Formats: sequence, structure tokens, C-alpha cells
Amino acid sequence: MGDDAPSLAPVLLVSMPQMADPNFSRAVVLLAEYGPHGAFGLVVNRQMAEPASEVVRAEPPLPISPDVHLFVGGPVEPTRAWVLLADRTLDEDALTVTEGVYLSASPDLIRRALSQPPDPEVRIVVGYAGWAAGQLDVELADSAWLMAPVQPDLIFSIPLASMWETAIRRLGAEPSALQGSSGVH
Repeated sequence: MGDDAPSLAPVLLVSMPQMADPNFSRAVVLLAEYGPHGAFGLVVNRQMAEPASEVVRAEPPLPISPDVHLFVGGPVEPTRAWVLLADRTLDEDALTVTEGVYLSASPDLIRRALSQPPDPEVRIVVGYAGWAAGQLDVELADSAWLMAPVQPDLIFSIPLASMWETAIRRLGAEPSALQGSSGVH
């Protein structure tokens, strides 16, 4: 793929039901970057069961709101954090993924998000999904993923337990009727 090739991103990758990799089974991935050197995305429908206060060890120490939970963005670099936002005014330097979806790596914003009561339009995400050059293209050709438009309400307003099914239904398909290859991973 040349540098002038069109980018797939931003798009939501919705795993096919046959996806065997537990990191991506029934996953909805916000594909934020895609290019000749690979791709970067964040799983947006996986919340850690433990509250952030049991997982995060900040230096210097920081009071963490007991109701804040982290989201698992993928298996790569699980100690690296980002903040997914619906409101760019929280960080004017945030990357615009698409209108209504912004990505920040600001340490100050991460600390603020950890210490304040949870906001449904602010998600602290740890880890990410990464693909080497050409790897995602192979997975797409193998029918491992459906591609859906990025819709801020799907990411920030739909309950996590139903996000995968909702994304598929918005494409006009019935999740139980989907068939594909044996999957990848």
C-alpha cells in the first residue's frame, strides 16, 4: 500500500461471531489510525471489573474516585493509558478521530478523569489493539471484521453489554445470522 492510499480510519471494526481470540471476541474496536506501517485502535466495549482504585498505582499518589473503571483497549501495552472523549473542550490538544470522538494522552486529563466521578462521555482506556503492516488487511479479507461508521452515541451511550449487537444491527444484519470463515487469531 502506498502512502497515498486511502485510509480506512476512522471506522469501527466489529468482530465476527467466529472470532476466536478472546481479546477480540464480540469486540467493537475504534480504528483511529491506519496506514502503510500498520493500524492502531481501541476496543471500546470492554470495561475492567475492578474499579480503577484497585488497579492504578499513580506516582505521586492520587485520590481515585471509587466508581471510576478503566476500559481495556487491547492487549498491547496494557499499562499505557488514553482518554476517549465526546467533548474536545476537555483537552483542546486531543486528536480528532471524528466529530464527537476525541483521543487524548494528556497525563493531566488522565489524572482528572481518575479523581472525578465517572462521566459516561469520558473513558480511560488502557492498552490498545495494534496491527503490523498488512495484518489488518489480511484479517479483513478473511472476514474477521465488519466495518461500521464511527457513531459517537454508539461509543458513549449504548450499554457495553449490547454495543456489539447494536453495531451489527445498525449495519442491517442480525448477529445470529452472520457467517464467515473460521476466523483469525
